[in-house]
Amino acid sequence: MATKKTTSKSAPPAPTSTYREEHQKDVVNRLRRIEGQVRGLVEMIHSGRSCEEVALQMSAARKAMDKTFYRMMTCSVMEAVYDSESSAQAIGEVERTARILEKFG
Repeated sequence: MATKKTTSKSAPPAPTSTYREEHQKDVVNRLRRIEGQVRGLVEMIHSGRSCEEVALQMSAARKAMDKTFYRMMTCSVMEAVYDSESSAQAIGEVERTARILEKFG
């Protein structure tokens, strides 16, 4: 089912490592935006903004964090399937990820 990566020094990066690298950049960028949102929330509170305004921005930050979580889990599934040596192993990895999503998602 899956093609294994080669370890040759001159070979281009394996698809999962390229995929992971792109995903990591995306997730880090999302987390930095969320970090800015949270700093903005602190400033809103210090400046006396209404509870409703603060709550609205908290909701936006929470949803951004949820989206980031799902992006990270997508990367986990892609790597697990790619690295699986059989269909049965791939299915097991997808089921494991589903349990994580049920627990934390």
